[in-house]
Amino acid sequence: MATETMEEGLLSISKADGESSSSSSAVTSVIVMSTLVALCGSLSTGCATGYSSAAESGIVEDLDLTLVAYSVFGSIMTIGGVIGSLMNGRVTDLIGRRATMWLSAIFSTAGWLTIAFAQNALWLDIGRLSIGFSVGIIYYVVPVYIAEITPKDHRGRFTSANQLMISCGFSLFYFIGNNITWRTMAAIGAIPGLLQILGIFFIPESPRWLAKIGRQKDLEAVLERLRGKNADIFQEADDIMECTKIFQQKSETLLDLFQKIYAHSLIVGVGLLSLQQFGGANAVAYYGSSIFEDAGFSSGIGTISLAIIGIPVIALSVLLTDKLGRRPLLLVSAAGMCLSLFLVGLAFCFQYFSLFCSFFDIAGPTPVGSAHSHSCVYRHVGNKIYGGYGASYLIGMAGLPWVIMSEIFPVNIKGSAGSLLSLVYWSCSWIITYTFNFIMEWSSEGTFFFFSVINGLAVLFVAKLVPETKGRTLEEIQASISHQR
Repeated sequence: MATETMEEGLLSISKADGESSSSSSAVTSVIVMSTLVALCGSLSTGCATGYSSAAESGIVEDLDLTLVAYSVFGSIMTIGGVIGSLMNGRVTDLIGRRATMWLSAIFSTAGWLTIAFAQNALWLDIGRLSIGFSVGIIYYVVPVYIAEITPKDHRGRFTSANQLMISCGFSLFYFIGNNITWRTMAAIGAIPGLLQILGIFFIPESPRWLAKIGRQKDLEAVLERLRGKNADIFQEADDIMECTKIFQQKSETLLDLFQKIYAHSLIVGVGLLSLQQFGGANAVAYYGSSIFEDAGFSSGIGTISLAIIGIPVIALSVLLTDKLGRRPLLLVSAAGMCLSLFLVGLAFCFQYFSLFCSFFDIAGPTPVGSAHSHSCVYRHVGNKIYGGYGASYLIGMAGLPWVIMSEIFPVNIKGSAGSLLSLVYWSCSWIITYTFNFIMEWSSEGTFFFFSVINGLAVLFVAKLVPETKGRTLEEIQASISHQR
């Protein structure tokens, strides 16, 4: 009976969401400012992702680190991410979205400053671990907060801006890494966290979290602030409160995630985030410089090429998310990554053979008549392949899994789901980033062929299981998925 009552309530909300357009879809200055403050954490995350590659040669030379020691430094951020993921959902539900972002910013700033003044590997690792803890929280709370404050017609665009800022931070450090010291880079990395610590005091709390803790009057006040004084916010407020009450009839422990009613959402969330990591995303980001050097490319030119490609491509993704939808972008992204990484594997296979250079000489811009020209053509082709991989990743698989994660779980289990999915993400990331250098030593081409196969599986997964969420309210999405069980 309870299940039937719950489904009837969800169905009525879904119909109301489909029929009602009473709440304003306008983007107000409060929404823009709140999003920008939240995105300071994303910018810091991007800096952290690009830092280990950009700073690798400087740190190894100054502190005389071994391959193993630097692999620990590069991957220990994922350990911090795992720790953060175990706490992020519960903390976010307990103290709210704003306070959680503030806590994360403190750990991020402390971590960057620790690295900036580190004199040995231990302090480097402590700083990186603190940043990882912050990132483990930010990866969850930022898209959730933005999705919960934004009107449905703009939610995909604003939420996917999370990945745009990550890309900006990543590209920034790839650009400046060849020109400034690793200590200066670490000091720059602390700036977004400091800005977020200050900005948190000027933005509103998530209306969905206020509904979860029963503060309806505060919810209405926040919605009025977010939507504008002239907007009719009462239908939206009633829908949020009603949906929250229906889902909170069920308990909200971690074990409740594995009920049949949440099975589809859980499969989609776990599948997207694990495929993203085993597809090689963070491995390429963390160790880009060494990959280019192993392949015979200029690491400086290679990393700058990735940085140049990153920002416009992810900006295009942000613009297209609410127009084309999430699924088409994910399909294009995974297919492009599959093809690009397959070609990278082939490039490593033929790295030492003139056959490879001669083959590309057919369409190459320069004649091949010496070992030097072979190398030039190889670098030219290799950089284009990596550019294709970077563009494919950023157009969809980089940020959209987190957008979808922020949309498909109801408020009663969103905290538990966030912790579990973040744990999956960071565990997979740690496995890949820690083992990557050792696997590359064993077989460079095999590494990229493996990544290519995983991205091929991602295409099938998205085509069969991932729902389209554009143009629907969070309550409508969650009601629809719950009926698919």
